[in-house]
Amino acid sequence: MPQPDPATLPLERKASLLSGGDFWSTQPLDEAGVAAVVLTDGPHGIRRQKAGADHLGFHASEPATCFAPAVAVGSSWDAELAERVGAAVGREAHALGVGVVLGPGVNIKRSPLCGRNFEYYSEDPLLSGALGAAFVRGVQAQGVGATVKHFAVNNQETERMRVSAEVDERTLREIYLAAFERVVTEARPAAVMSAYNKINGVPASENRRLLTEVLRDEWGFEGVVVSDWGAVGDRPAALAAGLDLQMPGPDEAHDAAIVRAVREGRLDEAVVDASVRRVAALARLAVASETGVDAVAADHHALAREVAADCVVLLKNDKYTLPLADGLRLTVVGEFAARPQFQGGGSSLVNATRVDTPLDALRALGHQVTYVPGFTTDGTGDAETLREEAVRAVCGAEVAVVFVGLRGETEGVDRENLDLPADQVELVRAVAAIAPRTVVVLSTGGVVSLEGWHDSADAIVAGWLLGQAGGSALADVLSGAVNPSGRLAETVPLRLEDTPSFLTFPGEAGQVRYGEGVMVGYRHYASVGRAVRYPFGHGLSYTTFETDELSVDVTGDDTATVRLRVTNTGEHTGKHVVQVYVATTAGRVRRSARELRAFTKVELRPGESRIVELPLERRAFAHYDIEADRWHVAPGAYIVQIGESAAEVVAEQTVTLIGDNIAAALSLDSAIGAWLAHPVAGPMLRAALMAEATEQERQQAEANGDMMEMVASIPARQFLHFPGVSVSTDDLTEILEATR
Repeated sequence: MPQPDPATLPLERKASLLSGGDFWSTQPLDEAGVAAVVLTDGPHGIRRQKAGADHLGFHASEPATCFAPAVAVGSSWDAELAERVGAAVGREAHALGVGVVLGPGVNIKRSPLCGRNFEYYSEDPLLSGALGAAFVRGVQAQGVGATVKHFAVNNQETERMRVSAEVDERTLREIYLAAFERVVTEARPAAVMSAYNKINGVPASENRRLLTEVLRDEWGFEGVVVSDWGAVGDRPAALAAGLDLQMPGPDEAHDAAIVRAVREGRLDEAVVDASVRRVAALARLAVASETGVDAVAADHHALAREVAADCVVLLKNDKYTLPLADGLRLTVVGEFAARPQFQGGGSSLVNATRVDTPLDALRALGHQVTYVPGFTTDGTGDAETLREEAVRAVCGAEVAVVFVGLRGETEGVDRENLDLPADQVELVRAVAAIAPRTVVVLSTGGVVSLEGWHDSADAIVAGWLLGQAGGSALADVLSGAVNPSGRLAETVPLRLEDTPSFLTFPGEAGQVRYGEGVMVGYRHYASVGRAVRYPFGHGLSYTTFETDELSVDVTGDDTATVRLRVTNTGEHTGKHVVQVYVATTAGRVRRSARELRAFTKVELRPGESRIVELPLERRAFAHYDIEADRWHVAPGAYIVQIGESAAEVVAEQTVTLIGDNIAAALSLDSAIGAWLAHPVAGPMLRAALMAEATEQERQQAEANGDMMEMVASIPARQFLHFPGVSVSTDDLTEILEATR
């Protein structure tokens, strides 16, 4: 029997549907056959709270698998892996009665100091968008909805609920909206979550241009726009802007405000009806029963281990320190080995079904393992005494493995610097001075400074936050059971002062100015030639790879296909990340030295070769033209580069594209230089200017190019008033008509 249209219900009932029924659920409408749907956090595991609800992870939740957070998955550069994680999260969501997962987060890592970077993939929008879209596909294949967040320009925790991100249109489109656009257009998520912050002075939850004009009208989004928890101030304004569902609820005051706005003629009831139908449609995702995750816990823990191992980045490996030989005398140092930090705090905190420790996993390999804490994870204890104990323990070892990391990474708080705690830095240096070989394993939710101790270590492993199976995964990589294949998804700088947002992060007086524009992360370092400790895309392997036979075929006016051969030239099976960058000086805007435009990950046996073919669609060559308000491919030369990282190009080929031969639209406010450069208006304007000139005046005008350069930036309507200019407004209007 067909259900009644919820938009035909009384206005008060419709308004009630647009705020939550409780902290985690939507409002049911029995008379319209609309069931309540549970929404809950789940970017890397389900946090289902049945009692003691909160949004910051203070209260306990039901057990679920804690997979590697996005900071780690970003370093996998593996969309298939991200989709498998999404599928597992979707299965557990359904088992726990959750209909909509609040994830993934695809915000860009503008600054390494952002306290929530552990929930985000990368400093690059292509990598973030591709992994986010894959995660959404995995979740939604299980009959569960996904929510891409936080829309948009949400790149810090400092004053996150009131700060205004001041960002220009080109930067907004190319950097901060691009990942969302890819997820929305390619994966069709059930929901998009609006952010807490303002964008150019307008709250994200009340931003009609963002939530309706861009998201729905341009990108074709048909799902629900849901608020971040507690983000809505003016409910009628948010609804008019395109925000469908306010969470949490119920909120009788805001429901009444909607009713009052409609009855006073300030809000069209058709807007209410559209949102009601979208929220009601979520009822298809309601889960009727809950089975718990016991049936999948073992399989998902094994998957979590596989995923975590593929996310590990081997940064340094001098003297072939890794993989560890069999039967070594190991001294394991650092409390993170016994009490691992495997996820960040806040709304994504998962109650893991089990936790593997690196110490237990290394002992299980058969090494002679001695363990000393070296420091405490809460910062208590006497640092000097703990360090001296570690030095004594290392004396008889063949290899020291030192686990270091940050304390208390959590949502809501930005970091103040890039440094490891001072007691851990001193510990690494003291141990490395004694041990024949020293391996440092980093357990962090983002990049940290390696300065002051980098050269003391023989090998450095970026272990990130790896989820509940991270301990076993790290042992797999250290022992060589898994060949490391992770690549950095964010740059490791030499100094915080080198980062492009250093002077403007986190802002002041309620505003943060995105003054670096599109030059975020590696784009900045590559463009200005700034040295870094390790570049975006860097990562070592226990084998070697060679790239050759590069060819780039132009397939259209603004598209091409890249073809190359990758060969495993080493002695171990391994995975290689093919990174395709594009560089160009074509067009009228400043472009980065290179930009990531395609990637894939291939696994090869020793001696095996594979042909890799990757398409470069229009957007791989485009920039956002703010004057025309559209994407533009400038005619000209483009260098397609294959990189070992953003700083190391191993092969390249130049292609010439026809691009967009569309002249810019002119107006009386356009610069006179733009008029003269226009293929139609230019000749007509020159003819009009010279219509009454003598031959001598014509010759002088042709010879006096400097004068034209000087006036080129003057708006046309002002140019008319210069002495000696014989062209009128009517003349320009006539020329404008000829260009249309």
